[in-house]
Amino acid sequence: MRTPRFDELIHPSTRLSLVATLAASDWAEFAYLKDRLALSDSALSKQLATLEAAGYVSTERPVTGRRRTVRARLTPTGRAAFDGHVAALRQIVNRQIVDLPDETTPAGPITTGGETG
Repeated sequence: MRTPRFDELIHPSTRLSLVATLAASDWAEFAYLKDRLALSDSALSKQLATLEAAGYVSTERPVTGRRRTVRARLTPTGRAAFDGHVAALRQIVNRQIVDLPDETTPAGPITTGGETG
């Protein structure tokens, strides 16, 4: 288990979704990431550039036929950051679940349909 470490860089939902998608594969094509995350070319490029500048992502631009494509993958640093962030999120959630009083939810006591106060 990775040491829990909340990571502000990958926490925003778009980056977290991108890093989670990359964590599930060796390499991912730009077009796949764009479709999977429903991002524009410019938005995805910006997120990849931010993660690459931090050393979390590596990109390649291989030539496929006559086209240059872009693909990305997590670096070992990026994978460690993602694993630590997930561990920190689990720790936060587990702490909240343990702290809940019996028979209550975050919204209040659990009741069944026919009970009145």
